[in-house]
Amino acid sequence: MTWPITFADVLAARDRLRPHIPVTPLRSYPPLDAAVGRGIRVLVKHENHSPTGAFKARNGMAVLSALSADERRRGVVAATRGNHGAGLAWAGQILGVPVTVCVPVGNNPEKNEVMRGFGATLVEQGRDYEDAVAVADRLVRERGLRLVHSSNEPLVLAGAATLSLEVLEQASELDAMVIAVGGGSQAVGAVTVARERRPELKVYGVQAAGASAIHDSWHAGRAITRESSNTFADGIATRMPPSLTFPALREGLAGFVTVEDGRIAEALRLLLRTTHNLAEGAGAAGLAGVLALRDTLAGQTVAVVVSGGNIDQDTLRRVLNPEPAPS
Repeated sequence: MTWPITFADVLAARDRLRPHIPVTPLRSYPPLDAAVGRGIRVLVKHENHSPTGAFKARNGMAVLSALSADERRRGVVAATRGNHGAGLAWAGQILGVPVTVCVPVGNNPEKNEVMRGFGATLVEQGRDYEDAVAVADRLVRERGLRLVHSSNEPLVLAGAATLSLEVLEQASELDAMVIAVGGGSQAVGAVTVARERRPELKVYGVQAAGASAIHDSWHAGRAITRESSNTFADGIATRMPPSLTFPALREGLAGFVTVEDGRIAEALRLLLRTTHNLAEGAGAAGLAGVLALRDTLAGQTVAVVVSGGNIDQDTLRRVLNPEPAPS
């Protein structure tokens, strides 16, 4: 297969991001290591410290800073559950690019508020992310906007890869990365950087069990579309594998697991207790994957990405105060 981006693309994206996005911390926490057990040392990449509270600020700036003058004038459109749209809106505000964001009806109201706050025009239609993608495609045809897909876009992948480049520059020892997969930009970025800088590094993917289309496709060796995506981790709630990232995930990942929402919630609470950082569901899924892979990762140094901390109050309340299991 032809790999979707080159390492040179990643370096170019980093140069464009450098004036706008500081290097985010990579930290270790002994209480977290003790809780994970099996002799695993966990390194936490804090993308929740980015300008929009999520790694997708990198993706948005990587794309908009590379647009032609005509594309900037026409503006861009994207489909999102929140963080991708916020990253584009933030970058658009800085660079003067009009941003239209398509979200499903009933989308996280706090994420909608953030996107509007950065100046985006919101279009609320459809039942889920895939429906929002169809709306964005229609606006491309009707208005001549430049589509920025959250995964099927090489500039997005290059932006996401910059976080893994930072991880490898910050970590002198690293055996594996466990990456939450929604569309695959983080994971493809991690594999791209590892191939160039640390070929022995293994990258594992993790998805929510209720939104497992890419995981199921990876194990089946063919693209599978699901009828629904049911998870509170809305940042990874997708129903089909993106065409650009799926072949790279098939070739590059060392393994791929799913975790139930309850396990993601446990990982979120564990991050809060041991690091005093707030993660959204997608941001805690990587740690949930480490816990699911503990036997495989025993004795290793493993990096996870808190990809975002933009969880709404109602969801956080449910996660922190779970109802007791029926007796």
